[in-house]
Amino acid sequence: MTTTLTQEHASSLLDKLANDDGFREHLLGDPVAAMATVGVKVDPASVPAVRKLPSKAEVSANADTLQGKLQGNSGMGIFVLI
Repeated sequence: MTTTLTQEHASSLLDKLANDDGFREHLLGDPVAAMATVGVKVDPASVPAVRKLPSKAEVSANADTLQGKLQGNSGMGIFVLI
């Protein structure tokens, strides 16, 4: 079962993406486990084979817009936001 991102999930995810290099590496290497650390269950089948994250600067500069795009989604959309 996949968790739909709430405002709190999206905020936590964006904070970690903007500030936590270890989380970013974990998310690229094992997205399912990394998302679980922010309270989001992800279906492994929804994880894209090729993964790229927006830079920390892009996440910081566009946090409000990104939060709106993430909220209500499964979480794997972070790989295609920017």
